[in-house]
Amino acid sequence: MGNQRPIAVDLFAGAGGMTLGFEQAGFDVIASVEIDPIHCATHEYNFPMWTVICASVTGISGEDIRRKSQIGDREIDVVFGGPPCQGFSLMGKRALDDPRNELISHFRRLVIELNPKYFVMENVKGLTIGDQQQFVGQVIESFEQKGYKILKPYQVLNSSHFGVPQNRERLFLIGCRQDLTLPNYPSPITKPAKAKHFSKELVILPDSPTVRDAIADLPDISQYPELMKRDWCVVDFPEPKSNYSEYLRGLRSDFADLSYPRECDRNILTSSIRSVHSPASIERFHKTANGELEKISHFLKLDLDGICNTLRAGTPSSRGAFTAPRPIHPYSPRCITVREAARLHSYPDWFRFHSTKWHGFRQIGNSVPPLLARSVALKIMKRLDKQISKPEEIIQLTEDSGLYLKMVKAAKRYGVSSHLKL
Repeated sequence: MGNQRPIAVDLFAGAGGMTLGFEQAGFDVIASVEIDPIHCATHEYNFPMWTVICASVTGISGEDIRRKSQIGDREIDVVFGGPPCQGFSLMGKRALDDPRNELISHFRRLVIELNPKYFVMENVKGLTIGDQQQFVGQVIESFEQKGYKILKPYQVLNSSHFGVPQNRERLFLIGCRQDLTLPNYPSPITKPAKAKHFSKELVILPDSPTVRDAIADLPDISQYPELMKRDWCVVDFPEPKSNYSEYLRGLRSDFADLSYPRECDRNILTSSIRSVHSPASIERFHKTANGELEKISHFLKLDLDGICNTLRAGTPSSRGAFTAPRPIHPYSPRCITVREAARLHSYPDWFRFHSTKWHGFRQIGNSVPPLLARSVALKIMKRLDKQISKPEEIIQLTEDSGLYLKMVKAAKRYGVSSHLKL
């Protein structure tokens, strides 16, 4: 990969939403760390030019990351990631010392060890509410004690303000070394479709893409019986119905997208295995009005002219339900497919997920929408003051066996335990 592009490290990579957003902004995300071997295999498929390190951040050092990737002794421009938070006990001790919050502590440790120019920490909006604000204050203070300036006040960004047809709010903490200048937070570029109340100074903004813009050009999966048993098939794609879908299909260029072009078969519909619903569920889905919650499942039936609700990862069977609360398709009485969710999350069609619905939705629901990540990354790129052009090198996406691995085989592939606390 071209050395003129700034380099980055993703510390909680998942399938690669933030990796892709930073790549689109012009970064080479040379190393990605991820504990889950299923996610690692998916990440490796989509980013074959870089290194994915299957490891927990709790057991890896900055030096390990440099040694196991192509970074070596090069200066790192940005480290980013969204460390999961398990709890916020503020009783009698600093929350950063609480074992449930150790992932944030290790994120901070690795930022300090890697000594990047900038860092970005993404997290849940809940950290900004009530007692949790105290915890965020401790995180900020801990970075400042180690020589990093933090952009204040910190902000919660909504992906629907950045060209994504989904209402998804996330906290972003941005910092830089003392010798550098902090970037700004990105300003909204779209307003949510059908938004009735939006600050007056932003009324000139265009609406974000709608559910219709995102998924109306995808083929009717009920016409493809092979999708009952596998997640892909050859289809005749209809004409794109919007600039947004045209872009995600790779038929329209975006001057702000500096990612490496991907070579793949555009006639194949991927990540679209069908769900089997009971006749009773189908009837209930059919009767539910668009924009309303279905009364038994509490799934939202999407409104074609609105935006999607926050897509969530769901919980494994060990913690309740082995499912994710998937929205209902706006005009077919079924839950949406992984590909439809990917469109609503701003993933391009070349980007593939694990072949099962469970892992595919988990990968999307746990990830930052690429277009939101790109908006943040572009602000850091502006501070780096590098003129990056779209790469000419085309990345081949062909070896997809990793997308079909079950946990035990995926763990064996990366030499890690298959018993993860997910």
